[in-house]
Amino acid sequence: MPARADLSLPRLMALRAGYLLVVVGLGAVVWPGIIQRAPTWDLMHGVEACMLGAFSVLAAVGLLRPLGMLPILLWELAWKTLWLTAVALPRWLSHTLDPAMAETAGECLMAVVFVVIIPWPYVVRTYVLAPAETWGRRARPDLAADRT
Repeated sequence: MPARADLSLPRLMALRAGYLLVVVGLGAVVWPGIIQRAPTWDLMHGVEACMLGAFSVLAAVGLLRPLGMLPILLWELAWKTLWLTAVALPRWLSHTLDPAMAETAGECLMAVVFVVIIPWPYVVRTYVLAPAETWGRRARPDLAADRT
């Protein structure tokens, strides 16, 4: 997806900074364990580490294609918002938020950065208002060049 003329260079650089934050953060926390193939991982810890590792690779692609990889930032913001409202908030309100969950909540609250750097008018135009792609065999004319 080419950069849009209506998105400023500072906005694109802010997106790249967001991707870089993800790459560096997960690179420091997740990749050492993946590389060492931690033998003590249980099923869900292994799944979580591998999903986060894959996410960091996609974020690295976002450094080159900030708009094309925008859905992964939307996913990051969505899951963290969902977890905070469905899991952490009820525990906090009932005064049963343990230290590990409080630490995770703090890490999830850092996603507020994405609320600021995501170009919301672009998201609405591209993912909400734009016509849906066809479900049939006919390709849209603007996608015909991609088939070659």
